[in-house]
Amino acid sequence: MIQTRLTERFQIKHPVVCAPMGFVAGGALAAAVSAAGGLGIVGGGYAGTAAGEPDLERELNVAKSGTFGVGFIAWALESAPGMLTRALQHSPSCVFLSFGDPRIFAREIHAAGAALICQIQSLSQIGMALEAGAAAVVAQGTEAGGHGGARSTLAFVPEVADHLKRHSPETLLLAAGGIGDGRGLAAALMLGADGVVVGTRFWASSEALTPKSHTDKAVKATGDSTIRTKALDALRGMPWPKEYSFRFLRNRLMDEWDGRDEEAFRGFGVLAARYAQARAENDLETVAVVCGEIVGLVEDRPPASQIVHSIVTQAAGLLRNGAALKFS
Repeated sequence: MIQTRLTERFQIKHPVVCAPMGFVAGGALAAAVSAAGGLGIVGGGYAGTAAGEPDLERELNVAKSGTFGVGFIAWALESAPGMLTRALQHSPSCVFLSFGDPRIFAREIHAAGAALICQIQSLSQIGMALEAGAAAVVAQGTEAGGHGGARSTLAFVPEVADHLKRHSPETLLLAAGGIGDGRGLAAALMLGADGVVVGTRFWASSEALTPKSHTDKAVKATGDSTIRTKALDALRGMPWPKEYSFRFLRNRLMDEWDGRDEEAFRGFGVLAARYAQARAENDLETVAVVCGEIVGLVEDRPPASQIVHSIVTQAAGLLRNGAALKFS
């Protein structure tokens, strides 16, 4: 086992957290990660405001067999705050918020006895997280799949680590973005993180809600196959704040719209009906297969427990071997 402040604070065996991926991280995945010694978090996504989202209450009931958390897109949760109230009734150990102001929800989360985890994409956002009383801050690099910012993990994590050391040393730090094996965990710990948030690798696990057709396409891809763009959200009519872009596997639609973000914003929602139809037809040349740059290391869809074990075992070996290196 690799023991860190994260494992001590959350009473888990391994410093590995499953990202609360909307439409993907259901109760079965969260439960499997937690049973393997990590921290599983159910993805609450758009808090029930987007079409096709899994029933959150059902997924939380599945996850409740062990330690678990729940995560939301903060700007969407503002439109459906009752979803947080209902989620807290399931007694999650933590609530993971990203892409918005966590201070709006902090009091209710703390009153329920849950720890608040705040994901940030730039250093300018760390003040809100600390004001909200975050137990942990997640520094998300642009390598991540799905929505994110522009900072790279390798440079962003140590900068956040230094900031926390100066201003809030008791706050934990987690690294996210481009972490899918033990090399990523070992590197994150060396950068000053207390643990890692893993998305794409768990996205391609047997317990994930990810459609098989998506992972079948992903195992043939490399990190070069992904694209980060703002156009798709605008085209499909999703009101994401403009500071965030969206990473997924390049497809025919994005070949057509690459570099045309402003034009897409001017035609906001113009492809909403086409996108909904493509989703129903599983047309992956239109619908986003959402994964990060680490997809180039994904070759299969094993159980989440196997992923946790592999990450931790590889990281422990690397850290031990690194400590034994000789220098002249």
